[in-house]
Amino acid sequence: MASWPKTALTELLGITYPIVQAPMAGSATPALAAAVANAGGLGSLGFGMSEPDQCRAEIEALRAATNRPFNLNFFVHDAPREDPVRRARMLARLAPYYAELGIEQSKASDPPPPFGDALLEVVVADRPAVVSFHYGLPTATRLRAVKDSGALILSSATTVEEAIWLEAQGVDAVIAQGYEAGGHRGTFQSRLSSAQIGTMALVPQIVDAVRCPVIAAGGIMDGRGIAAALMLGAAGVQLGTAFLGCPEASISPLHRQALKTSSDESAQMTVVFTGRPARAIANRLLREQAGGAADVLDFPLQRGLTGPLGPAAAKRGSADFLSMWAGQGAPLFRELPAKELVETLAREVEQALAR
Repeated sequence: MASWPKTALTELLGITYPIVQAPMAGSATPALAAAVANAGGLGSLGFGMSEPDQCRAEIEALRAATNRPFNLNFFVHDAPREDPVRRARMLARLAPYYAELGIEQSKASDPPPPFGDALLEVVVADRPAVVSFHYGLPTATRLRAVKDSGALILSSATTVEEAIWLEAQGVDAVIAQGYEAGGHRGTFQSRLSSAQIGTMALVPQIVDAVRCPVIAAGGIMDGRGIAAALMLGAAGVQLGTAFLGCPEASISPLHRQALKTSSDESAQMTVVFTGRPARAIANRLLREQAGGAADVLDFPLQRGLTGPLGPAAAKRGSADFLSMWAGQGAPLFRELPAKELVETLAREVEQALAR
């Protein structure tokens, strides 16, 4: 096992390597989080769209597989507003796909709400070492309750302004999410049109603006990227797409194949899948609906309309409608067990820093 000097993040979280496995709701499993944690990083579970019972079951499985610190992630987005006119327009846009796939259009069930009292009860009862949030922070009362449970708090910032605000609210570390990152953009306070800053530019600016540890995220796939982030002043890194190649990750064979054959232009930003900007490997739905942003429903209501398309197409062997989240570093992904990947990253960082 490689040996690194301690950083502010390893000291804060009690981990060996300052490597955070991104939560990746739907793809990060208890097996993946446990393997990363046992290898010396911080494993994570994403509960952005999960009901409390599902959260409890996954946490129980994770605790059975590791006694190391881990992270639970939650979304704190605003409750969506229903718009019948936009819904009708979006249904008309998607109707040909439903007909092509032979599935019926029906009103989607209500999506799980953002982090509230029910999920707070899960956190307070479980007392995880780390809790992270996407789209800002919960209410002051709920944030205090999470802190009182003993959890350290992380949250994502896509601009310097957001990072300063997060630190003022008492977070223990800021995740600087560059525009290269896969999955959903964590923008919550800045304008989406201006919160498009790349990781290499964003990280040193946030490092200079806050006193708490900064975790670099976005486009980091190997030891070279981690070493670069550390040189920019980051105390650690968060990797998502890099861990999708692990057998412990839960992704479809079609998604895995798309990663294998991806290029530097494959991962594109879109709102069509869920209603929030998110980076995914481009496919037919993303391309054909690129001009329909004005008709997209509020997050996560849009997901209720597009969600049935992916599995139906996948049964036919097609990735045309799947949401295949990935960052711009996707072509660099490797198929390695999580433990081996963490150890490989550690060796690569040592070699890069030695050079």
